Amino acid sequence: MVSSQLVSILVLLAVFLIATVLPVHMGALAFVAAFVFGYFLFGSEEYADMVFGFFPGSLFVILVGVTYLFAIAKNNGTVDWLVHAAVKASGGKLVAIPWAMFAVTGALTAIGGVVPAVVAIIAPVGMSFARRYGINPLLMGLFIINGATAGGFSPLSIFGSITNNVVAQNDLPGSPLFLWVASIVANVLLSVLVFFLFGGKKLLGNPQRVDLGEGGTDADARPVAVGSPSTGGAVAPGTGGAGGSSAAGSPRHGQPGHVHGQAEERAEDKAVQTTAVATADRPGPVTSLDRDRTLTLIGLGILVLGALLPIGLDIGLLAITVGVILSIVAPRGAKGAVGQIAWPTVLLICGIVTYVGLMQEIDTPGWLGDNVAQLGAPTIAALLICYIGAVVSAFASTTGILGALIPLAVPFLLGSESIGAIGLITALALSSSIVDSSPFSTSGALVVANAQENERDSVFRSLTIWGFSMVAVVPLVTWLVLVVPGWL
Repeated sequence: MVSSQLVSILVLLAVFLIATVLPVHMGALAFVAAFVFGYFLFGSEEYADMVFGFFPGSLFVILVGVTYLFAIAKNNGTVDWLVHAAVKASGGKLVAIPWAMFAVTGALTAIGGVVPAVVAIIAPVGMSFARRYGINPLLMGLFIINGATAGGFSPLSIFGSITNNVVAQNDLPGSPLFLWVASIVANVLLSVLVFFLFGGKKLLGNPQRVDLGEGGTDADARPVAVGSPSTGGAVAPGTGGAGGSSAAGSPRHGQPGHVHGQAEERAEDKAVQTTAVATADRPGPVTSLDRDRTLTLIGLGILVLGALLPIGLDIGLLAITVGVILSIVAPRGAKGAVGQIAWPTVLLICGIVTYVGLMQEIDTPGWLGDNVAQLGAPTIAALLICYIGAVVSAFASTTGILGALIPLAVPFLLGSESIGAIGLITALALSSSIVDSSPFSTSGALVVANAQENERDSVFRSLTIWGFSMVAVVPLVTWLVLVVPGWL
């Protein structure tokens, strides 16, 4: 007979596959899987209590709290000011602009911005800089994606919260600070490589400077759709709403230029699983701090201190507290903020983690561990897990992969004294996130869709090559550095 543990794994694979090829939200699908599978496992009288017991309440509060605070920061112009401040800090030097985009996207994801949401906000600004000043759009786009990923594993971020929460729930050794630092170092090194591969040398000797008065917004920046009303995502200005038309009247399938049409559809259809973006346009660049923005920065500083200092404060509750206080003292920025909470992300993560909780209840990790132990090759199994994370994440949701693979992978690999949990968790996290540069992933698709019309096909092809190069190389490198030595 087929074991229930094997069935649970096959069901999880089916969830990822169906959500990748069909317009079905992965989180909703995971809840359905937990409902159906739980019914047959526990019976009609107990299944509901069991399934609800797996719901990650603390993670839910973290996701809601940090994205609620980020929405307030976006509404009152704090995010726009941070973009301007990053450009101003570069002195307007052209060579420093990609690094400024890297820094600001990293800062925004580090304080709780959902990675695709931040890329959707910054990509139009960064790509318009690239267009105006002759910077390679691939260089700019990869810097934005890498920056978002670098900040994405902070203790306040979505990726970091998921990873650290899963590690804590499974009583595994972990180091949130090492995970974040490793992500920053890996993405900085990767960006240095990108800089010299894709035209950065030409910028080194270019004396041209950027007009600092345009650091916050850009008249040429036209965000593409990142969702549709029918699926719960927000629609960026000028993208056609429910009709699903892409930015700037881009060709669709069957018309010239259909390749970049595919990328825009990816940005439009898949981002709804991970982000919600405000649709309001600001009247002009935000170049100064007012009372509301200053208070928001103070609130974000308090949240960062609460996360870093060993004072035992719950990050989710602290984030909601800061958000509510800002709503009372600066209500203008809080208008509509609740609607901009990353509800698709909340549904995605809570659904996946709930189903994984059911898998843990029937000891699927232990079952996997026993089978891998019989093979006698836990180190090779660790490499395989990293490649699975990279391949699936290149096409599907990084957040979903992190919530599913870590609890399944780590327990059975910890049986080997040669493999450290921290090293494996970090290798899996990096392998699953760096591949977001693939144009079939939301972040990569957003970069393609915000490229100039006559460059989109080229950017799509280049990101395809680069993204799948990352799929091939990153798991192997992280495995060799973090897993094989067994030093973590």
